Formats: sequence, structure tokens, C-alpha cells
Amino acid sequence: MAEINATENVEKKSLNFIEQIIEKDLAEGKNCGRLQTRFPPEPNGYLHIGHAKAIAMDFGVAAKFGGVCNLRMDDTNPQKEDTEYVEAIKRDIEWLGFKWGKLVYASDYFQDLWDFAVWCIKTGRAYVDEQTSEEIAKQKGTPTQAGTNSPFRDRPVEESLKLFNEMNSGNMEPGAAILRAKIDMASPNMHFRDPIMYRVLNMPHWRTGNTWNAYPMYDFTHGQSDYLEGVTHSICTLEFVPHRELYDLFVTWIKEWAKETGKVVEGHPHGDIEDNRPRQFEFNKLNLNYTLMSKRNLLVLTKEGVTNGWDDPRMPTICGIRRRGYSPESILKFIDSIGYTTFDALNDIKLLEAAARQDLNERSLRVSAVLDPVKVVITNYPEGQVEHLTVINNPELKDAEGNVITEGNTHVIDFSGELWIEREDFKAEPDKKFFRMSPGKETRLKGAYIVDCKAVHYKEGTDEIDYIECTYDPNSLAGTEGANRKVKGTIHWVSCNHCVPAEVRLYDCLWTCENPRDAIKQYEDEHGTRGIESMRPFLNPDSLHIQQGYVEEWAAKQEPLTYLQFQRVGYFNVDPDSTPEKPVFNKTVGLKDSKK
Repeated sequence: MAEINATENVEKKSLNFIEQIIEKDLAEGKNCGRLQTRFPPEPNGYLHIGHAKAIAMDFGVAAKFGGVCNLRMDDTNPQKEDTEYVEAIKRDIEWLGFKWGKLVYASDYFQDLWDFAVWCIKTGRAYVDEQTSEEIAKQKGTPTQAGTNSPFRDRPVEESLKLFNEMNSGNMEPGAAILRAKIDMASPNMHFRDPIMYRVLNMPHWRTGNTWNAYPMYDFTHGQSDYLEGVTHSICTLEFVPHRELYDLFVTWIKEWAKETGKVVEGHPHGDIEDNRPRQFEFNKLNLNYTLMSKRNLLVLTKEGVTNGWDDPRMPTICGIRRRGYSPESILKFIDSIGYTTFDALNDIKLLEAAARQDLNERSLRVSAVLDPVKVVITNYPEGQVEHLTVINNPELKDAEGNVITEGNTHVIDFSGELWIEREDFKAEPDKKFFRMSPGKETRLKGAYIVDCKAVHYKEGTDEIDYIECTYDPNSLAGTEGANRKVKGTIHWVSCNHCVPAEVRLYDCLWTCENPRDAIKQYEDEHGTRGIESMRPFLNPDSLHIQQGYVEEWAAKQEPLTYLQFQRVGYFNVDPDSTPEKPVFNKTVGLKDSKK
């Protein structure tokens, strides 16, 4: 028995706190033994890595416990929403490896929400308020001081019903009236102080056309949509903790409305309300240092031309991270490593880079590329000779015995008497700790021969290197007996006549401060500025450096988004702009964690 309990404890510890709640709920038969979650993004921008954590939770727990997760577009604000964003959201979720049960929209429930709002008016739970937003704000009170009732709070039901219909007629100006829930203006929970349910926008919706001119607010949409959709566990981030009490109240009201009107609700037999209601749970957001993840601010960066669109590899958007060269597996491994808690923290971006580095080591193809070239001429190599050397694509692919798999895991690189090497791999006057190429020393060319540096030749009248003169040992080819001779330095190379010029984009953090969100807010408060002017002081002017280099021909032919390791340089990704004639590569991360 002791062994069984020990195993159970280990399994329990491996579950995060929300998974433990779900496991307990299912064991107790809550919600009729059902599990249904939802991921409800607003289609007003592209998803960022913070959303990836919510996606991993919502879809992950459904998959883990045999439930279903719906994708629901929270499209209650037609001012900012677009089908472009809907398609991008779907694409990002699929790239992360998840599938939704149903694709639904908050606008699917607009008629139900309207009917429910009418019921709230008729039952004394709501009223139309014609005060200005400034007047309403003054009456709200403070967390320590009770609010005061609106003069319209007790207006006759018939009057509110008439005005509510007028709000949707298209004849009422936005801001002229709102529908408010009648709850408690003295409640210590500010969200209970007669929150807004509907506002007038007089704007066509991209899905429903001109049917609606008045639109529901988020708090009046979210929980009710969960209920109507059959959601059992509404999993949110911590900023929604103060909203939970209102969420529960609105769910109670709509349950009563459904029972009274005979509304058929998916997944909810009309039994005990506590047994069939969705419940809200909260976890911490994913925050990264040197990163800004507000969609509003990211939109500013794209509109002001600071970045080259939403998928710029410097952006924290999922599409930007994808273009940068991160794999979905690396993102999910990172999310799993930081875990889910009930308190917010600022995570180090180095943890994300480490997860990418570990994952890309296992999946990337090894290729040769020289980013800052200097020429090497092997004077004793037969003129015009070209050797076709076989190299392993990925040495991490191994069979059951631990041997590197070679079948289908190799390609050919050409070797000749004129090569490009990295400028930093040569020193004319080396120090004692420099073991790469220098005059009078032998160096191994990775996967090829040992060469002996004889001299360095400069362009006439300058200190710029023209070429480095070497000789090679023809008996030292890698993989042969002569290769056993040891030399301290090994460097990579590409053949001058068998490589392709390439554009290589090297990225750094977009921000110079660890917490740009707080820095920008402080700057706004101190200087009274907004938007891009508040961001400029903290933008990194060196976040993108474009370098012209050379890659081996095989690398230039790889498809966009292929994961590559430039040997001895770092992990790179083939950019969508790339062509075999003009290849373009994005640096994902270095081979090692930098000290910078």
C-alpha cells in the first residue's frame, strides 16, 4: 500500500495546480463528468508568446484529461477586429500543435445575450443610464469609499426597455446611453458597482453586418458565452481574479434565464446550477524581460515602422518567433519549465533561448556558413581539383545502439584550393590562448584536411588581408588514418567557387531596459507623452544587423523555415524571403549562452 501511495504522490506533484483541480472535479463527477475548456482571443492583433502559455493550458488540459477545447473569437469590439487576425490566430494555434473542438465566436451569442439583457431589465436586474462617462466615474466611488446610485437606477422597466431598443436602432449617438447591471454601488468589489453591460457603437460588425448597433461588454459576454457553449472550466490569467465574482453572478443569472425561458444549452441539462455551471480559475501570465507583449503597443511598433510587420523576428508574436527560427516544441518546453502559479513573475529571456538551443540541437541540419569572410589559398592543392566530401546532416539522429544514423542523413559539400574562413578564426599575431589559424601553426579544416599557415598577404598599401597562404597535408583527410594526428584548432570553411552569397540577419533584443512596460509607463507619466514617443528612449538601435556572407550550396537550397545550425556559429532559420539564388537566414540563438 505504501508503494501505491508514493506513486500517487509523485503523479500528483507532476500535475500543476489547475490540473489537480480538474482531476479532482472529474473524480467527483462535477459538470456531469465533462471537461470542456476554451481559448478566447480577441481578433484585434496577432498572438504573442504570452498567449502561447494560455494555449498550452487550455488545449493541453483538455487533451490530457480527455476533454475538448473550443477556439472562441471574442469579437465584441468591431472597431479593432479583422478577419486577417482570425486567420493568423488559427494558423498560430495549429503551428503550436493543437486542434480545437469547435470554432465559435462571441457574436454567435449576440441574440441570446440581447434576449438575456432584456430579461435582466424585466426582472429588475438592469437599467439604462443616460449619464456621461465622467458622471458615472465620479459616482463609482473608490475601493475604500462606497459609490452613489445613478439617478436613472430606479427608472421604470418599460422606459429602460424602450431606451434599450433605441440603443440598437442606429439613431442614438455613441455615449448617449448604456445598459448597466443593478447590483450594489456600495460593494467592496468595484466590479459590482453597477457594471456596464451594453454600449452604443453604431458600427457594422464584420460577421453580423448591420444587425447590431449596441454591443455587449466583455464582462457581460465572457461568462455567458462559456455557459451557452458548455464550458466547464474557464481558465484565465490573474488580472481576471477581481472579475470572478461578477462572472459567477452573471452565470447564475443566465442559468435562471435559461431555465425560465426553456433555452437549450449545450452540455448543460437543466439540473442543479452548481453541478452544471462553468467555473473560473486563474494562473500567472508569461512575462519576459527585455520584451513588450501588449498587442496595443505591438501595433504601434508595426504602424510606425519600427519593426517590419507583425512577423518581424524581433517581435514576441508567435509568427515572429516562428520566423526567427524557434520550433513549437521549444516554446512548449520553455512554458512547461517555468510552470503555472498564482503569482506573476518576470522570466529571464535566457530561459527561452536555452530551451530553443536544446531543442534545435536535436532537430537542426548542420551546414557550413562564413559570415565575415577572409580568403585562404592552399598553394600545394592540385589546381582545378574539387573533392566532394560527405557530411552528416544531424549527428543527434542515432539508432537504438547509439550510433549516428547515416542513411538519408548526409549531404555533399565541395572542397577546393581556395576557401573562405571566418575573419575571427585568424590572427597574424596570436596570444597564447588562441588556437585557431595563425602563421607557423597547423589547423584542422572541419571535416576536411589539416593545413599549415605559411603567410598572410595584404592588399597593397593597406593593412587589409588579401589572402592567407597555407599548405595542406593530403594524408590528413577526416575519416582516414592520417586524420588521427592531433592539432589544437578546428575551424569551418566554404569553398570560394562552390558557395552562394547570402544575407544573414542577426538579431538582438528590441528593448534596452529589462522591463519596457513599466519604463514606458513611467516615461508617459513624467512627460505626458503617449505611443511611439514614449517608446523611443528604450528602443535598441542595434536590434537588427544585416551581414553579407557565404553559405554552402546545399544550405542555399533549403526550404523556408528549415532549422539549421551554422557550424561553430549558431542556430539559424531560412527566412520566407529566401530563394536559392538569394538565400536569407535569420539567427535564432547562438550555440552558447552569451554573457551579454
